[in-house]
Amino acid sequence: METDEIVAENGDIFVHRIKQLTDEEKQRLESQNSRLIPESKAAKLEKEAKRHWDIFYKRNETKFFRDRHWTTREFQELINFDADERIAYLELGCGVGNMIFPLVEEGFSNFYFYACDFSPRAVEFVKANKLYDCSRMKAFCADLTTEDLFENVREGSMDIASLIFVLSAIQPASWEQVARVAFRALKPGGVLLFRDYGRYDMAQLRFKPGHKIADNFYMRQDGTRSYYFTEEELAKLFSEAGFEVLMNTYVQRRTVNFKEGIDVPRIFVQGKYLKPKANG
Repeated sequence: METDEIVAENGDIFVHRIKQLTDEEKQRLESQNSRLIPESKAAKLEKEAKRHWDIFYKRNETKFFRDRHWTTREFQELINFDADERIAYLELGCGVGNMIFPLVEEGFSNFYFYACDFSPRAVEFVKANKLYDCSRMKAFCADLTTEDLFENVREGSMDIASLIFVLSAIQPASWEQVARVAFRALKPGGVLLFRDYGRYDMAQLRFKPGHKIADNFYMRQDGTRSYYFTEEELAKLFSEAGFEVLMNTYVQRRTVNFKEGIDVPRIFVQGKYLKPKANG
């Protein structure tokens, strides 16, 4: 990967230029265009998105995604508070709680957690977790492409919000709405924490013909979808929603499993976006 600047930190490498493809990788991407998903099927995938995620969680329960023990390392905003300061934290797209429950285990006793997800089944798993405590957390269903988040969260009340591997599962036409919803949920001075799949991540290069919906947007075997971002389009998206960009960069990692002989390069995009305080 070519870069203007590389900073190694706790296993992550922050990279400020998009990956340069090899000839073989270019051929892989080109072959994906040989058979695109028909528009009618793409429309059906959008209509049935909630059902596909519900089936995903029915099949995998809480076993698919690992708990995110890396978040306090990557996002210092989670720990830059006085211990007695009450913090309202909102996880947009919580899945089965892989982010909030590690924070609970680490002793974030001054946090009140709001956690929402598109999938009712995912929310059920959050509420069934032994760490779920109604006195300090609230889990509920919400579609981030609508206004229904605000049936459970007061506008302008969150200190921190997160959008971790969520936006990629939403069709690009709805991103502006999601960004606006996040902006409205935060207090002035609040921060949105973001990580998602980056352009030319190995998962993108591995898709076969017949799985591509549109440029950089794909259908997985189980009917869920995934987009692969550039840092530029994310900076534009969140800036236009009203955020100030604090951080917005590619993250290069390697997924290694020596037992199974796996060593896979991964590319993510990580961002921190501030809701400015009102002037005066």
